Amino acid sequence: MNIHEFQAKEILRKFGVATLKGQVANTAAEAKAAAQQIGGALWVVKAQIHAGGRGKGGGVKIAKSLDEVQTLADKILGMTLVTHQTGPEGKKVHRVFIEQGCNIEKEYYVACLVDRATGRVAMMASSEGGMDIEEVAAHKPEAIVKVDIDPTVGLAAFQARQLAFKIGIKPELVNKATKFFVGLYNAFIATDCSIAEINPLVVTKEGDILALDAKMNFDSNALYRHPEVVELRDLNEEEPTEIEASKYDLAFIKLDGTIGCLVNGAGLAMSTLDIIKLHGGSPANFLDVGGGANKEKVTAAFKIILKDPNVKAIMVNIFGGIMKCDVIADGVIAASKEVGLKVPLIVRLEGTNVELGKKMLKESGLNITPAENLTDAAKKAVAAAKG
Repeated sequence: MNIHEFQAKEILRKFGVATLKGQVANTAAEAKAAAQQIGGALWVVKAQIHAGGRGKGGGVKIAKSLDEVQTLADKILGMTLVTHQTGPEGKKVHRVFIEQGCNIEKEYYVACLVDRATGRVAMMASSEGGMDIEEVAAHKPEAIVKVDIDPTVGLAAFQARQLAFKIGIKPELVNKATKFFVGLYNAFIATDCSIAEINPLVVTKEGDILALDAKMNFDSNALYRHPEVVELRDLNEEEPTEIEASKYDLAFIKLDGTIGCLVNGAGLAMSTLDIIKLHGGSPANFLDVGGGANKEKVTAAFKIILKDPNVKAIMVNIFGGIMKCDVIADGVIAASKEVGLKVPLIVRLEGTNVELGKKMLKESGLNITPAENLTDAAKKAVAAAKG
């Protein structure tokens, strides 16, 4: 789950991470009032969307007067902001964040993330702040430094100091940087983040160390422990079908292909996507109904898949372990009748009660194409989608 910059900064401040004063606004008039309350002579008007690259897309502007704050906010609010992370369709801006300006001397990068290679949380930092970290990794990898953190100890002060020195923080500011890094790590752990990124972290001419931007993503599997984080969810930023899927506890991600996929188990779902691509097709979604799906859940899954007008065929791939094949067959039949299925449906069943499941599908009277194995199912689905 993602949140906005202004929400991330609210969380980080609770853990001692220094930020500038700022307020969120939903209208241009609110933006001007916010700037007046913040005070000063320079403000930054920032579009709030769940994507990076906002500045390059025209979503971050500097204002030198209250009237300019209002004018810029009016231009940004309602615009469709296109960045390298939104895709060509972009995202509509529903709110802006008004933040006080500052005298930037140097920009840095720092992030906490899960390093799957070591199975630990790592803190990564760079002297190349304000840039996409992928570009830095590709063209200047020596500028990135990383420390692995022992979960029983947490981020040690000496590790934080080490990071600060390696990225070129001035010696007289290392203690401030250490406090900042430890606070970022504590926020990451306390809220079950998957990433907490500050880009840029800035050193000001006055000697302050601040989070000029902030991005926090959270592990969806741990959200039950954080109702306060769930409250920050912005449904305007999410795909409608993914919101619908979450109501039924379906793991669903919309893709841009033509073959709808309904599978039980994340690993099998990934294999299904791979084999569809292998045989020249393109999956329209990732959808894992899980091991405990019932008829209602399968019906909901079918409806969600069919909301995508690009879907030309549906491939059902079930391995019945905990999930019995006859239950899936019952759900497939019920869903096909309820939604009035008009696209080709290819079904591959294996596992518990497979013969009963196949018999039910055969005797349903519906236009369902059975498949003998995964390869057979993929080939039939690709052929059907191509018409």
